[in-house]
Amino acid sequence: MRDNIGIGSRVQHENYGKGVVINVRSDAYLVTFIESGYKEIPVNEVLKVLDEMVPDTDLVSAYEVEQTLKKLLQRWSDITETVPLGDKWKNGKMILYPGNTGLTPKEIPIDQFFNKIVLVRDRVRVMEQRINSSNLDNEEKVNLQQYITRIYGSLTTFNILFKYKEDQFTGEKTN
Repeated sequence: MRDNIGIGSRVQHENYGKGVVINVRSDAYLVTFIESGYKEIPVNEVLKVLDEMVPDTDLVSAYEVEQTLKKLLQRWSDITETVPLGDKWKNGKMILYPGNTGLTPKEIPIDQFFNKIVLVRDRVRVMEQRINSSNLDNEEKVNLQQYITRIYGSLTTFNILFKYKEDQFTGEKTN
């Protein structure tokens, strides 16, 4: 990493032309070029500095700190994250009809049902993390991990409720 390229530096790249550095990481410069838009330029690639801005000495971004903190909190606490319900399900309701026609149907707001599913997901994740950090031998950990994977697989039916794919359950992958 060069010492003279900080956020706000104007630079010239042989392929992308002139641009401005909008972020600096330990492995790359994030640059918005006039002609070609946003690009990540590896630190070992040639950039001519047209107008330098002194870089910050701390190369850890607020986003990286936030992501690290989020992972730590998820790993070591029972705090649940806010997971959005798919837009088409908001304010919806589930109606459960009993097999016995003499009984009345039960209505449940989808939001309430979805929150219970998210709680189950989060608790299974905490259990998985506790197994991974436990003193169990590796074979026992693998056996328990296989059960957890099957639990996730059983819950994939509910993935239609999640707004974002990264929040969904994933079971065993088939090759």
